[in-house]
Amino acid sequence: MAVAKLGTVVLDCPDPLALATFYAGLLGGTPSLEEDGSWADLGGHEGTPLAFQLAPGHVPPAWPSPEGSQQFHLDLTVEDLDAAEQHIVALGAKPLDAGEPGRNWRVYADPAGHPVCLCRS
Repeated sequence: MAVAKLGTVVLDCPDPLALATFYAGLLGGTPSLEEDGSWADLGGHEGTPLAFQLAPGHVPPAWPSPEGSQQFHLDLTVEDLDAAEQHIVALGAKPLDAGEPGRNWRVYADPAGHPVCLCRS
C-alpha cells in the first residue's frame, strides 16, 4: 500500500521564472512567481505539477559524463519529434543528443542545464 502520492517535481535553477516560462512554452500553463523570487509554479497544464526553486549556486548536471550523473530527467511525449525539436530549441533548449535516424527520442538541456527528453508517442 502506498504511503505517499507524488505532489510536485521541483527543479533547482538560477532563475525560477525564466525556467517556468520555458516549460510553459512546452507544456502549456501559466507560470507564477513567489514575491521573493525564490519559487515559481507552473499551473494549468496536464500532468504532474512542476515548480522551480532558486538555487544561486546551481551547477547543471554534465550529460553524458562517466564522471557524473544527470540525477534525473524529464521525458516529454510528443507526436512529431522534428516539430517538437524546432519548438524546444526556439524556447532556448540546447541539443545534447539528436539521436540516430529512426530513434524515438532526443535529448536536450533546458535553459538551466537539466536534461529533457522528447519521446515520440
